Amino acid sequence: MTEQLQFPEAVQGTVDPLAGDAAKTAGMSLAAANTTPEWADACAAAIEEMARRGVEFQAADLIAEGLVDEPDSPSRWGPAFLRASRAGVIEAAGVAQSKRATVHRSLCRTWRGTAAYRARSAA
Repeated sequence: MTEQLQFPEAVQGTVDPLAGDAAKTAGMSLAAANTTPEWADACAAAIEEMARRGVEFQAADLIAEGLVDEPDSPSRWGPAFLRASRAGVIEAAGVAQSKRATVHRSLCRTWRGTAAYRARSAA
């Protein structure tokens, strides 16, 4: 197995990973703060439903299954999945081409319910 070359400090002209992480965190916080509680709750319930099924899924599957409506902004998805991941409901399963036509089949993360969450839900 090979390892990625690591530089002790950011190289001029490259992206600073710490600045990137900070920008991502700020953006996710802003998106979460501007999400309606009704959509956030519906999305959480939809993610939990798919997690209980034990199948790999992505955001488009929640809409296709009729579990949640499209949010007013695509930036709402990130905080919803992050919250479910941190709560132990889902875990990253891989990447696949997005099923959403609006993103032109770009790669997106796929998820599945954690074994622990599925076990708790079955009890």
